Amino acid sequence: MSLLQEFVTRLTHEDAVLVSVVSTEGSVPREAGAWMAVFEQACINTIGGGHLEYQAMEQGRALLHGLARQAPVRYALGPALGQCCGGVVQLRFERVGAADLPQLLQRLEPAQQPLALFGGGHVGKAMVQLLCRLPFDVRWIDSRDEIFPDALPIGVRCEHSDPVAFAVRDLAPASLVLIMSFSHAEDLEVVAACLQRQRERADLPYVGLIGSKTKWASFRQRLLVRGFSAQELAHVTCPIGIPGIKGKEPEVIAVAVAAQLLQQSRVVRENK
Repeated sequence: MSLLQEFVTRLTHEDAVLVSVVSTEGSVPREAGAWMAVFEQACINTIGGGHLEYQAMEQGRALLHGLARQAPVRYALGPALGQCCGGVVQLRFERVGAADLPQLLQRLEPAQQPLALFGGGHVGKAMVQLLCRLPFDVRWIDSRDEIFPDALPIGVRCEHSDPVAFAVRDLAPASLVLIMSFSHAEDLEVVAACLQRQRERADLPYVGLIGSKTKWASFRQRLLVRGFSAQELAHVTCPIGIPGIKGKEPEVIAVAVAAQLLQQSRVVRENK
């Protein structure tokens, strides 16, 4: 469950105070737009900052009890809170309930980077559990329809495609692509379809293939025979994940790959 989904679910049963970072000056823990939901017995998400967050929780619960006003509050982190970063944060406090859900979803839903994940195996499932909490719009694709779980987080859509490579032609422009199917033969066809689309449209900024250097060497030779150039093949990332993170457990791989995807997503935004 994503943090926004968790907030929405709880808000249907009890009111909360939504704490939002309105503006910042200097060095601060979180950026403008960061939010935290304060309930009577719980908090969801974070505005960061340790003592700042503690003060925001106290202010939020005071508002829930009718002991504070619904107004912006300015916090000087150094002089007022003794925090070393020393910047200034302005927070907005709003009491919200179930009736506010439509406008809250519109406000809080982050800008999503389209991402296509091919493969519903152990690593694919671990990836989805992590990606659903990050700013990605995930299209999860497999040739085996029964592989997908019944319950899916917000921001994840499942698709059965057989042959699985046929789904590549309909991907959203600027999609990041992760290829980790149960079959090397399927993986190869998806890579080839991505390279063909990249040749025609140049709109897949990242194509990542799970596997070893040996696997990629084998794929590379087969793709060269199919007519793809060395320059085109250089667009494929294999192995995937940022270097230096050891371990082959699905969750470890997912962390390393998610970090690389966040880097790529930032590059895409900066190049727009």
